[in-house]
Amino acid sequence: MTSPTQPEPLWTPGPDRIAAARITAFQAWAAERHGAPADGGYPALHRWSVEELDTFWQAVAEWFDVRFTTPAEQVLADRSMPGARWFPGATLNYAEHALRAGEDPARAGDAALLHVDETHEPAPVTWSELRGRVGALAAELRALGVRPGDRVSGYLPNIPEAVVALLATAAVGGVWTSCAPDFGARSVLDRFQQVEPVVLFTVDGYRYGGKQHDRSDTVAELRAELPSLRAVVHIPLLGTPAPEGTLAWSDLVSTPAEPVFEPVPFDHPLWVLYSSGTTGLPKAIVQSQGGILLEHLKQLGLHCDLGPEDRFFWYTSTGWMMWNFLVSGLLTGTTVVLYDGSPGHPDTGAQWRIAERTRATLYGTSAAYVMACRKAGVHPSRDFDLSAVKCVATTGSPLPPDGFRWLHDEVAEDLWIASVSGGTDVCSCFAGAVPTLPVHIGELQAACLGTDLQSWDPSGKPLTGEVGELVVTNPMPSMPVRFWNDPDGSRYRDSYFETYPGVWRHGDWITITDHGSVVIHGRSDSTLNRQGVRMGSADIYEAVERLPEIKESLVIGLEEPNGGYWMPLFVHLAPGATLDEDLKGRIKATIREELSPRHVPDEIIEVPAIPHTLTGKRIEVPVKRLLQGTPLEKAVNPGSVDNLDLLRFYQELARTRTGS
Repeated sequence: MTSPTQPEPLWTPGPDRIAAARITAFQAWAAERHGAPADGGYPALHRWSVEELDTFWQAVAEWFDVRFTTPAEQVLADRSMPGARWFPGATLNYAEHALRAGEDPARAGDAALLHVDETHEPAPVTWSELRGRVGALAAELRALGVRPGDRVSGYLPNIPEAVVALLATAAVGGVWTSCAPDFGARSVLDRFQQVEPVVLFTVDGYRYGGKQHDRSDTVAELRAELPSLRAVVHIPLLGTPAPEGTLAWSDLVSTPAEPVFEPVPFDHPLWVLYSSGTTGLPKAIVQSQGGILLEHLKQLGLHCDLGPEDRFFWYTSTGWMMWNFLVSGLLTGTTVVLYDGSPGHPDTGAQWRIAERTRATLYGTSAAYVMACRKAGVHPSRDFDLSAVKCVATTGSPLPPDGFRWLHDEVAEDLWIASVSGGTDVCSCFAGAVPTLPVHIGELQAACLGTDLQSWDPSGKPLTGEVGELVVTNPMPSMPVRFWNDPDGSRYRDSYFETYPGVWRHGDWITITDHGSVVIHGRSDSTLNRQGVRMGSADIYEAVERLPEIKESLVIGLEEPNGGYWMPLFVHLAPGATLDEDLKGRIKATIREELSPRHVPDEIIEVPAIPHTLTGKRIEVPVKRLLQGTPLEKAVNPGSVDNLDLLRFYQELARTRTGS
């Protein structure tokens, strides 16, 4: 299927940029060494990467010089999903690769990390310092009895100590897991109690929005409710002394040591990440040392085009998979920027100021932040020196077309805009950044290498140019090796493989265009299906939130017992705006004209704010359950929500509608 009029791209990389891209060099090398196509550009390389999966991942391991302590018997012993077996017999260590750039005397004094707080003044940690601290802490963990497979947890902000703790844990073969300090005790315990950590790294508090937030009471509760702990390490971010019975961070890292890396099997657990857990306990997702190492080398080194001369900044917290992804920038020898603070302090332009101060070459943020800057009238290129920024990447939700236009107009015309989409479940991207392809407004550039991404209809038929379920038909090394406390694997299978046996169904609506790009329409489990026409909620948000009066919105489609369908749109208004008949009319007209007359909401209802998960995603499914009459305690896990009181509004609305 070909389109007679392919849309004009917003941006096209020039010949010099294509020639200099690492993915171009990789393709030429793989053509010579492994039979990859020398011509045909990225589409040909991608086709080869999914058709010759074993050869492709062998090539990735060789290209990035992955150090196997013992070699693999083969690349892929079992292709089945779930249960794919990658590089059986191989042993390695993720932390060894993350610290490898520091082995070079010429780079020992370069910055491995740049730490920035709300003063916006970068503080470097050199490769030599990072290696020394990781080595010292790894030795202390071993002295505390931490052995391969033991869990080590962090209740930490995005600070260098968190990176050191992760890498020291990986060095000894332990399993890392973290939560951000804005998580309440219940949210943390819902996660950490599942995995029973033996060590807990904590702060006394954190700074956010110009204020100090004491967390000593929360830490005391965590210590009391985690009986598996053998040691608690205190990091005095607010300057308080170590509480009784805890170890002081400074005592553990005061004597730098050369790190010792435990060789572990390729599928040995590296870390545990968590789903948002809005409707029950969060899923404890286990990813492997080898799987993450290879997937992140591919993603960061080829798709993000990162190398030793780059500076990599992504706004994130330690409670979101993007933090783990950010730390993996070290694998490519890149300087990683850690920002600990509010994304909008002291003003909406804060993240651009950090990009300027750190000379970031790849700056990643959320689509929501880009749209907030647009609404607030921020002018990044006028107010900041962003000459170092080559790429602005976004994730968390689809970047609306207006976001693409704004970045192009307000940051730089020659700007590579990488809207990417993946998931905590794989700690990577299914589709997104390709430095050698054009960017089309509202579209992700392409499916990623080694990822056979398709859009399927309910019967499993692939679609082009139509909305379908996001599926991946071949295994990826970073897919979970298992869920924690899921001995028979049933929870894992039910999460991804129930709809299409043997094929990963992610739960997003997507369109794959005839020119190979990808459009994300939002979660398929909160689909708006009116008179047989399906639409993702993200399409509604993109249209409605263009209106200056709308700060944020939430749309729910509700199948009613009488066979009817009720579709309310909840709106959080901008300061000073009023939801009068004129605004309601403009909202309806916008949806009717830009999207579909069938998806004009039945009611438009003002709300004080929109509820989110702790990682900032709009909560749709629990709200739908509440509106269907499910009690609050069964509709949502309270520890997963940023403001539980906001959900009581929907509970009351359901009671009013049903008269109960």
